[in-house]
Amino acid sequence: MNTDTLLIAGKTFQSRLIIGTGKYPSNAVMAKAHEASGADMVTVAVRRVNISDRSKESLLDYIDTSKMFILPNTAGCYTADEAVRTARLAREAGLSNWVKLEVIGDERTLFPDNEQLIEATRVLVKEGFVVLPYTTDDPVVCRKLEDAGAAAVMPLGAPIGSGLGIQNPNNIRIIREFSRVPVIVDAGVGTASDATFAMELGADAVLMNTAIAGAQDPVAMAEAMKLAVRSGRLAHLAGRIPRKLYATASSPVEGLVGR
Repeated sequence: MNTDTLLIAGKTFQSRLIIGTGKYPSNAVMAKAHEASGADMVTVAVRRVNISDRSKESLLDYIDTSKMFILPNTAGCYTADEAVRTARLAREAGLSNWVKLEVIGDERTLFPDNEQLIEATRVLVKEGFVVLPYTTDDPVVCRKLEDAGAAAVMPLGAPIGSGLGIQNPNNIRIIREFSRVPVIVDAGVGTASDATFAMELGADAVLMNTAIAGAQDPVAMAEAMKLAVRSGRLAHLAGRIPRKLYATASSPVEGLVGR
């Protein structure tokens, strides 16, 4: 039994890996990757789901909701009003009162508009949503989002889909040090070592999509990410040795015969 669980807004998750649903070669491959990942939370772009006519085939048909918690997201929204409307639509359609809140401020970098993001967070929290906002790796913005009622903060590791890995590790450390809610590194992971590093920095979880969906073998990469997140978390809890400028012998010479 996994006793090191992730707790967000009173809900317990067994896995600290959160995955997405976009960019897979097919829905069937997506389903296999989800299974291999061991994740129990998956984020779904509300605008990619036909929630007005559920009789038609949808990617939701390929998600085992008995095992996976659906986290709707407001991908593609560029204003607070637009994001709030999208979240409300998802809740009215019965998807969830949880939302991964995205308010994009720039089309090329896909960096969030933090001013609009904070505004949308305040509105949705007042309406009873559990809000998980995607933001820049800015400790001040993360604090403001927490003060606005966010149930977790989700700083980016690097631009969405870039695969660059964690670009500002010290910012992630600072955010984790001062945050009173879970910190989930979202965006920028390219391979398993990036996920491990994020967890070693103290992140409570990692959310990714492209790194798995865009891999040559998404199913194998999903399993690699599962192991990477577990490994990084265990290493963080174990506590690494201090960095030193000079060597230290693995076998101490003190007490050896002949010295």
